[in-house]
Amino acid sequence: MDRPSLDPALHEAALVGLARLQRISRSAVTILDALRPWALELDRPLRVLDVGCGGGDLLADLGRGARRSGLPLRLAGCDRSAFAVARTRRQAAAAGLDVLVTEHDVTDALPLDEDGSDFDVVLCSLLLHHLDEGDARGLLRRMATAARVGVLVHDLLRCRRGWILAWLGSRLLTRSPVVRADALLSVEGAFSADEVEALAREAGLSGARVACGWPARFLLRAPGRALPSGSATGTGRIPAEAAP
Repeated sequence: MDRPSLDPALHEAALVGLARLQRISRSAVTILDALRPWALELDRPLRVLDVGCGGGDLLADLGRGARRSGLPLRLAGCDRSAFAVARTRRQAAAAGLDVLVTEHDVTDALPLDEDGSDFDVVLCSLLLHHLDEGDARGLLRRMATAARVGVLVHDLLRCRRGWILAWLGSRLLTRSPVVRADALLSVEGAFSADEVEALAREAGLSGARVACGWPARFLLRAPGRALPSGSATGTGRIPAEAAP
């Protein structure tokens, strides 16, 4: 799915298959639970940027989940693929969500909100395993610099159980040959929990915490630049300088 020359029909089928795997993995539920403490500590909607948003299924699921639970979120996404950006906009419109989506290469500085300010939370899901150590460290550093309130990274763990689950899931839940090939390559290219913790330290994500969960995935949480390092999970009021 990283290839710009990928046939649009294959790309669409791959994104649909990936969305199915994401929902089985309860990615949106995991990320909403992590966002909730930060959102409840603000007196305005929490502004969230999904870096490398792909086809927009996670953003749509986050928006629907936030709407059901009354969680005040303002969602945005960026991706380097024009195809993915167009699909994300369609997904948001179909869900009745107002989502800011931009075409952007995350190897550059991260995009700003419409008013020219940084986002509160910068997250990425299933992106880090596509990067080598240097690029992953660089992305985490840019996320740490851009996020006012917090950083979230949700991704695959490189382990035997993860490989087995990827093999089974990609064959039972989708017919996409792209997903079936990428699923195994993705696990093989993923990081271990120890490697993720080391990358976070090297990227300057002070106070980062890594938790492992279903299905062989990890969630890294770290405070943004407006929070003290002990506040990765949202303890105490967010200081006034985190507000616009």
